[in-house]
Amino acid sequence: MNIGNTGRMPSGRLGSRFRAACTLAAVFAMTAVLAACGGSSGKPATAAANATGTPDLSGVTLRIGETGYQRQRLYLESAGLANTPYKVQYVTFDSGSLQLQAMAAGNLDVAQSSEIPPIFASQSAGGGNFKVIAVEQATTLLQEVVIPKGSPLKSIADLKGKKVGYVASTTAHYFLYKLLEQAGLGWNDIQPVKLTVPDGVTALLSGSVDALATYGNAVITTKQRGATTLGSGEKILSGNFAYEATPKAIADPATHAAIADFLSRQQKAYAWARAHPDDWAKIIADQTKQPVAQALDTFNTGEAQRPTKLIPTSPAAISSAQDVADVFVKAELLKSKVNVADYFSTAFNTEIEKFGT
Repeated sequence: MNIGNTGRMPSGRLGSRFRAACTLAAVFAMTAVLAACGGSSGKPATAAANATGTPDLSGVTLRIGETGYQRQRLYLESAGLANTPYKVQYVTFDSGSLQLQAMAAGNLDVAQSSEIPPIFASQSAGGGNFKVIAVEQATTLLQEVVIPKGSPLKSIADLKGKKVGYVASTTAHYFLYKLLEQAGLGWNDIQPVKLTVPDGVTALLSGSVDALATYGNAVITTKQRGATTLGSGEKILSGNFAYEATPKAIADPATHAAIADFLSRQQKAYAWARAHPDDWAKIIADQTKQPVAQALDTFNTGEAQRPTKLIPTSPAAISSAQDVADVFVKAELLKSKVNVADYFSTAFNTEIEKFGT
């Protein structure tokens, strides 16, 4: 079962097959394949405009990152919205941070992540080659610190001196730090173990770590094997998840139009899923290998907490991300203050405001 996830849960942040850890070397291999496949980062897709003056999208190929499994593709196919006037190449990674590494190499046009990966990616050469172009508001459920079956740990405070696995530069990294802080502990009070999503599950179940901060299907997978919740990021996380695009894709008229169309279709697909929860639950259950009833319950619970929808970038979204960045600086996990406003863009706000919900 693949347990990679965006750092989000239910409606589609769950993996489908367990696969080997996606290491940095694997990212380089993936980006090499993507570069060989071409896409909109080759020659600009500045196709001639049609008679109405809108760009011709037939020459555009959008390379879109997915985490865990191809949730966006399934949304569009299920809602009958997959027949786009441009080509779409979906590429799956184990986390949003790995998507941004591929984007930094110029091998993705659109990526998805939580608020956290862009903070760290912006510190890389060239600012990471991305801008946040939209915010997806979604549930914060299934963001947890889990402990294995039979663990004597009773509270977050009991993690002092223990080996705690976490997924770096993700929601898990952030909510683990905040949970420790709430319990009167600091990062140096535990033995933090940086792991990929699948390696984290393996480490927890094998007893290599005492606890694991993770998300999405990794939580489901460990609980299917007897793990229990020690702490939750539900009330810590903002529920803001970023859509990123490269400056080159934003600037090219045809690629820009294709991205706006794609985001519009995603918004419609979210509404379709809410209107057809039973149908969507069957699709999710097939991907996550969980009972349909459980998939339906997690989807409905998540949508009740915070309905999934796309909204424009805004001062509020920037402020939320800045608060997260400042926490990492305070924790000395970042060397200096990050001005997150530098990587936010309003280039798609006019289009997104017309989407509705």
